[in-house]
Amino acid sequence: MENLVNLFNSVYNTRRVLVTGNTGFKGSWLTLWLLKLGARVAGFSLDNPSVPCNFEVCNLKNNITHFQADIRNLEDIKEAIDSFEPEIVFHLAAQSIVKKSFDVPKLTFDTNIGGTINVLECLKQSRTVKAAVIITSDKCYLNKEWDFGYREIDTLGGEDPYSASKACAEIATRAYIESFFKKKKSVKIATVRAGNVIGGGDWAQYRILPDCIRAWNKKKYLSLETQNRLDHGSMF
Repeated sequence: MENLVNLFNSVYNTRRVLVTGNTGFKGSWLTLWLLKLGARVAGFSLDNPSVPCNFEVCNLKNNITHFQADIRNLEDIKEAIDSFEPEIVFHLAAQSIVKKSFDVPKLTFDTNIGGTINVLECLKQSRTVKAAVIITSDKCYLNKEWDFGYREIDTLGGEDPYSASKACAEIATRAYIESFFKKKKSVKIATVRAGNVIGGGDWAQYRILPDCIRAWNKKKYLSLETQNRLDHGSMF
């Protein structure tokens, strides 16, 4: 961790950083790292995504400013940004389960597209935010059944609700950058297409390793169902 601190040259030290989706697996780890880097962190999330939850296990709520609210509500995220006045925003809040997107497609689109647009709208109006990172997914690419990883220049697309919603979030962010954030002193925005990750604290549904551990702990058989449509587009 000390090497990580040195790597960023104390750039996050005392910075006010907002993390949306901070109770999720990636969001909770990002929050921990930012705290280690000396940042003053606020989180914005609707609820805890699993039981147990890494956010609770790490006792993060007592070490940050936490806003429990809905990213689909523009006023909620606007109130959080106006109140905390962050300098940097990491936007991770999303409906992140591919399989679930088939069960609740409208919720997936409303959260992943509408939530991203709400954040971008707030960035337009903020007087304090200087930089923002919008996290999407490696599944934002049009699936061409390649045996190698996708590149940033490859075609965006999506044949399932989750993948399509993330491709749309990429397109919407680019439209906002080109239309509203080209000025010299405006917010600097980048999108990051994160792929699958494995690590401690991931208790979400439909994860192979966590599902294996849960089954073994209960002395039950684990059934693995192969569904190509749920796995396509992965970089790993």
